[in-house]
Amino acid sequence: MILFEEISLKTPKREVLINITSEVSKIVRDSGAKEGVCRIFIPHTTAGITINENADPAVMKDIINYLGSLIPQSARFSHMEGNSDAHIKSSLTGPSLDVIIHNGRLVLGTWQGLMFAEYDGPRNRKVLVQIQGD
Repeated sequence: MILFEEISLKTPKREVLINITSEVSKIVRDSGAKEGVCRIFIPHTTAGITINENADPAVMKDIINYLGSLIPQSARFSHMEGNSDAHIKSSLTGPSLDVIIHNGRLVLGTWQGLMFAEYDGPRNRKVLVQIQGD
């Protein structure tokens, strides 16, 4: 069985991590798949996806702040659109993740969650979710 779903997001500011674990988990539950893989893909060049701590929101803020200090928007880039920093940050987090489905649930560590990474917002964004399972 293969199932495809799309999540729509409206990001609130230029750089932010948004916890999408509950939305993706619901897609997995509703799919009925007991065993398989959940693939999450971000079809944008200035956004990404990562797995990280979802218990303390300060971690998400720290990630965004530290990436901003490493790759500031104000750096002198050749790309004239003014968002080269967002392209680089997106390359670091990457556009996709695969998460195991076992017993009908995403296999994530105790403190792990799925984080949509916005680096060039606010924007309307898509998260594509594909379930391959039994």
